Amino acid sequence: MNKTVDIKTKSIEELKKISSSLRKKIIQTVSTNGGHLSSNLGAVELIVAMHYVFNSKQDPFIFDVSHQSYTHKLLTGRWDAFSTLREYNGISGYTKPSESKYDYFIAGHSSTSISLALGAAKAIALKNEQEIRVPVVLIGDGAMTAGIAYEALNELGDIKLPVIIILNDNKMSIAKPIGAISKFLSHAMAGDLFQKIKKKMEHFLQYLPQSATYMAKKFEESLKLITPGILFEELGIDYIGPVDGHSIEELIRAYRLAKKLKKPVIIHAQTLKGKGYEIAEGYEENWHGVGPFDIDSGKSVKNDKSKNSATSTYSNALCSLAKKYKNVVGVTAAMPTGTGINRLIEKYPSRFWDVAIAEQHAVTSMSAMAKEGFKPFITIYSTFLQRAYDQVIHDACIMNLNVIFALDRAGIVGEDGETHQGVFDISYLNAIPNMTIFAPRDDESMYRAVEYAYRHEGPCSFRYPRGSFLDCNNAKNLPFELGKSQLLKDGINKTLLIGYGNGVGKAVKVAKLLKKDGLDCAILDLRFVKPIDVDMLKKLSCKYRDWFIISDSSKVGGVGSILTSLKNSFGWDSVKVTSFEYEDKFIKHGSSKLVEEYLEILPEQIKKRIIEILNPTR
Repeated sequence: MNKTVDIKTKSIEELKKISSSLRKKIIQTVSTNGGHLSSNLGAVELIVAMHYVFNSKQDPFIFDVSHQSYTHKLLTGRWDAFSTLREYNGISGYTKPSESKYDYFIAGHSSTSISLALGAAKAIALKNEQEIRVPVVLIGDGAMTAGIAYEALNELGDIKLPVIIILNDNKMSIAKPIGAISKFLSHAMAGDLFQKIKKKMEHFLQYLPQSATYMAKKFEESLKLITPGILFEELGIDYIGPVDGHSIEELIRAYRLAKKLKKPVIIHAQTLKGKGYEIAEGYEENWHGVGPFDIDSGKSVKNDKSKNSATSTYSNALCSLAKKYKNVVGVTAAMPTGTGINRLIEKYPSRFWDVAIAEQHAVTSMSAMAKEGFKPFITIYSTFLQRAYDQVIHDACIMNLNVIFALDRAGIVGEDGETHQGVFDISYLNAIPNMTIFAPRDDESMYRAVEYAYRHEGPCSFRYPRGSFLDCNNAKNLPFELGKSQLLKDGINKTLLIGYGNGVGKAVKVAKLLKKDGLDCAILDLRFVKPIDVDMLKKLSCKYRDWFIISDSSKVGGVGSILTSLKNSFGWDSVKVTSFEYEDKFIKHGSSKLVEEYLEILPEQIKKRIIEILNPTR
């Protein structure tokens, strides 16, 4: 079953059996490889019906975020290869055009789908292909919280190009239906009869006197007021639903109707997350993205809790700070558990918020709180803060407000790949005036970093990795001081390892390996990249000739680039800077160790490269 599956000739009963097989395959694979489980199980029938009604060879299938696209992958020639899901050089957990011609666009961040579909619809219209092609979007209700979705809906309702948007409502309705009448009307709106009556009414109203037209329109609006579709109808987009998102028959009927209308249509489908795997059914966030687990019990098969994650350490530190200072507030954007903010929301519900997928709003609203004298901790994954770059500049930094950005998942995050690797934050934040940038190296320094962030005047950012910090040999931790680094170890040789954040632990490990080869290196925890510790570095430039930079960040605009610029500015001509940061390319998915091996930045590889640089003839 590795070829593209042609399901257009199948009966409804056969489609149901295929859906069951798809669920079983998804559960088996994710239980072994990890991945997004509940969202994919909830979307099986939605995608099967998409492939049944529409033409995946020519219609742009656009999956918002695309972590729910596993069924699509299985139906488009990737059944056998699906066992490599999220593995190094295996199938991506997201849509990826370089992987398959059936994947229209790459996606990993949310809420881009309707905008993409509108662009595709404009292109289809200009190419006169509207009779044979229509963009089809699958978007979750959570993704509808982001502003870009409404920017696209606003234009789509104005220009009215054919686009079909399947709204996967797997938690709650856009507006809760009211009673039996609403349920009846909602189901009626999903049928041909209602749409035909509506079309004829619109035509008939053109010939009525103005007063009669007004009354008829008011009657139609009163019906829509007790259905969930009023928002979309007011935007100029036809609404069908709610429909049962697990009923193949209802979905096919709704999709066919939407296709016939030749205009922008929203199909509101209600589904159950985790459908078909009882343990994951419902709204439990911990079944959204999972590691390997035992299918029978649902328990994780990798449950090593010997070390705290950097996220849990940050959460503990922020809890302590919030208890101490009542002006500490905070926000996250749809990642309360992933960022550890869930604990603070539970403990201090009036001071900590999850604003859903709305990073721009998160930054701007917290900037206003800073203006009012509060100390907001904006806790977001490094890759997702990119979505609010303008707000960081415009709303936080220009006014030099006391806003703190705590960037989780800095560096390589592994199996989620290109769209999720947290590699650019140093590069994009360093360019902003008034921004201060620093990083803890271990659990103890995380507490000190959080305390320093509270005391700091002006906007600041600190970063930390997914998982646990690397071991720093219990090196003594000093309090953070603005722009001050910490020399962890002097060296006999003229070699200096400069670590930043989690790179300090790696530098410690590299130094151990080099010591076995007779090379005794100094180790510097840079701590701040903005402002930089010029006094310390000037002093070290007199003693150490070869500087090796180790940081989980992009080489372009990263720590090495900052230090090279500094060296050139001060004329430290005897110093040679070599960076082991990430090269100028997007980083593929796979286990972090395999990805680092591919990038040649494992401690053993760095050690080997340093020896080659220092002893080129060896």
